[in-house]
Amino acid sequence: MITQITTSDKRFPLGPGAGSDAIHRDPVYSYAVTLLKDDNGHTGTGLAFTLGEGNDLVCKAAAFLAQSLKGRDIEELMADFGNWQRGVSNEQQFRWLGPHKGVVQLALASVTNACWDLWAKKRGVPLWKLLLDLSPEQLVATLDLSYLEDVLTAEQAVQILRTALPTRGEREGILQVGYPGYDTSIGWFNYSDETVKENVRRSVENGFTAMKLKVGDMDMNKDLRRTAIVREGAGDEATVMVDSNQQWSMPRALEFGERTRDLNLYWIEEPTHPDDILGHATLAKAYGPTKVAAGEHVPNRIIFKNYLQADALGICQVDAVRVAGVSEFIAVSLMCRKYEIPVVPHVGDMGQIHQHLVLFNHIGMDHEALMLEQIPHLKGKFKNPCVVENGLYHIPQEPGVSSDFL
Repeated sequence: MITQITTSDKRFPLGPGAGSDAIHRDPVYSYAVTLLKDDNGHTGTGLAFTLGEGNDLVCKAAAFLAQSLKGRDIEELMADFGNWQRGVSNEQQFRWLGPHKGVVQLALASVTNACWDLWAKKRGVPLWKLLLDLSPEQLVATLDLSYLEDVLTAEQAVQILRTALPTRGEREGILQVGYPGYDTSIGWFNYSDETVKENVRRSVENGFTAMKLKVGDMDMNKDLRRTAIVREGAGDEATVMVDSNQQWSMPRALEFGERTRDLNLYWIEEPTHPDDILGHATLAKAYGPTKVAAGEHVPNRIIFKNYLQADALGICQVDAVRVAGVSEFIAVSLMCRKYEIPVVPHVGDMGQIHQHLVLFNHIGMDHEALMLEQIPHLKGKFKNPCVVENGLYHIPQEPGVSSDFL
C-alpha cells in the first residue's frame, strides 16, 4: 500500500537562448514532482511541467489532491482509477480554482502520473508494456470519460481498442526499429540565423528528416527568412514545421499562412490563442494542405473534444504533463482515433513519458507512428533518459514511466 506522499519543486535553468519562443523568452524548465512510496519499497514519480514561477503552487496543489491515496493499494486503485480521478478532480471546494485547468489540473497530472509509474514499477514493466498488457476493459476503467459521452462512451472506447487487437502484430515491428523523432531544438526564438543554419545542418547529419522552427516575430519578414533557411538546409523532402506559440492575432495568422505557401510546411503550430477554437477552425480551412497543430496549452479532454467537433485540428499535441496525466492523454487519443486525427504530443516531459504513450497509441490503438518531438536539454537530469539516435527513439525497457531524476 502507499505509505508516503511527498512533492518537490525542481527547476532547471537552460543555456543561452534555449527553450525560447515568441511568448516565453526566458523559460526555466521546471517540474512539480509527486513521489509515492509503497510498503514494498517502490517509488512512483509523477511530473507536471511549468516554466518556473508558480511551480511551487502546483506542488502544494498536488500534495492536497494526493491525500486520499495514503493507505491505498496501487492495484486496487488502478482497477477503478477513472472513478478516483473523476472524484478528486471534482473536489467541491478545490474545483472552483479550475475546473479542470490551471494549477489544479497540472497538480492532477503530477499525481496521476505518479500512480501510473508506481503501478508499472510494481508490475516490473515499462509503461508501454503495461498499457499493452491491459485488456480494453481494464484500460478504459483507468479513464475519466465524463463530459465526453456525446462523442465517446466507455463502450465505444472499448470497441476502438478491441478493433485494433487482431492487427497488433503488424505494428509491433516498431519495437525493433524505434519510433521516429523530430528536432525542435534547431530554431529556438532567440537563436541567430547563423545558429539556426548550423543546427539544421547538424540535425540532418544526426538522421532527422523532420524539424521545427520557432516563429512569431513582430517583423514577419524575419520569420519568413528563417523559415526559408530551414527549408533550404533541410532539403525539399524534409518535413518542416513552425510554431508561433500563440503569438498571432487571427489576421496575422492568416497572413503567415498565405505567405508561406511555397515553403511546403507540414504544420503551423499554435497560430493563435489556444482558447479560440473557432479561430483554429477558420485557420484549418485556410491553411490546407498545411495542417493546424495545437494542444500544448489545451488543458483538458473537453476542450479537445470541442476542437475535434469543430474540425479545428490537423495534428493533436496533447501533453500528459499538462492534461490530467496518462489517463486523460489516453482518453484524448481515443477521441482522436475516432476522428482520425494524428496524435503528435508536445513533450513538456522532454519525451520521457511520451515515448511510452506514442508506442501504445500506435500498437494498441492503430494510430499512425508519425513522429515524436525531441528536446534534449534536460537529458542529463533523468536516471533513464530517452535515447534518440539516427532520428529514432530507442524503446525504453526499464520499469515505470521513465520519470525518475538523478
